[in-house]
Amino acid sequence: QVQLVESGGGLVQPGGSLRLSCAASGSIFSINDMAWFRQGPGKQRELVAVITSLGSTNYADSVKGRFTISRDNTKNTVYLQMNSLKFEDTAVYYCNAGVLVNRYGSYLKYWGQGTQVTVSS
Repeated sequence: QVQLVESGGGLVQPGGSLRLSCAASGSIFSINDMAWFRQGPGKQRELVAVITSLGSTNYADSVKGRFTISRDNTKNTVYLQMNSLKFEDTAVYYCNAGVLVNRYGSYLKYWGQGTQVTVSS
């Protein structure tokens, strides 16, 4: 079984910063892409940022220049540094990872439980 556990959400004022973490644990042979998604009130879940196992990154246009995704492969952990936060960044943030549980299988996508980020004055 594989678990993804997010942490680091909270309440922050506009212009502030937060750092989210997501640690994968369990039966893990390898992890390929790791990503952050978010779902705001009344909105569909959307991709925020993704990072490959080699460190290549891609961002949603709405967060480019403000958010930075990174990962520590030794800890099976992905991070999201969020700066210059705006009201519209308010959402539940979910991490997602492609996990191979043994060398004979295929990568499966796993989700964390989500962490709330609220930007409010």
